[in-house]
Amino acid sequence: MVEKQLKDRIIETALTLFEKYGYHGVTVDRIVAECGASKGGFYHNFKSKDELLYHIHDVFITYVLNKAQEAYVKYKTPTKRLCAIIHSFVRVFHIYKPHITVFNQEAAYLKPAYAEKINAKREQYKQIIFQVLREGIEAKEFRSEISIELAGLSIIGMVNWMYKWYKPDGPMSIEQIATAFNDLILHSLLTEEAKRDEDISSFLLSHVGEE
Repeated sequence: MVEKQLKDRIIETALTLFEKYGYHGVTVDRIVAECGASKGGFYHNFKSKDELLYHIHDVFITYVLNKAQEAYVKYKTPTKRLCAIIHSFVRVFHIYKPHITVFNQEAAYLKPAYAEKINAKREQYKQIIFQVLREGIEAKEFRSEISIELAGLSIIGMVNWMYKWYKPDGPMSIEQIATAFNDLILHSLLTEEAKRDEDISSFLLSHVGEE
């Protein structure tokens, strides 16, 4: 427990410092001094400052990937799967906002070996979304004329841009934003037949507001 508390303290301190001064503007000495740790405590948890930056990136990417995989297993239709994936994707900007801000500022400084691991998870996440879109078209839930790649990248890009404007104390809660995104995205993808389907219609009413 004490070790985990120290690791969390190091991460939170590093996030604050990286966000304010940039990755190269912060030393390990500065991090341990600010969080009241020792160098030994730092290196017990992280091999280097590079590994700490990797961990900051990896934690939220792993979260959304795990949530997408869970949604795929839990739900049996493409519409429900995509709705759950988008919902968890939006929520990550509330749960890990400092991590994502640092990621967008400092991603270029990831060492190649760490960047490769992160990019592999990002690609895996993208392919899950592509797969759900493809299955939605095959099931006649999503319109056949849409480009899977364009639709998938548009969803990812639209939600990712939240790091620029989302504020926890803003006019909309994270749940309201997730609902709004799902409303916009799903209603642009669904076929007219799917919109009339009783199960899908009921699901939309309970998850994205009006049908």
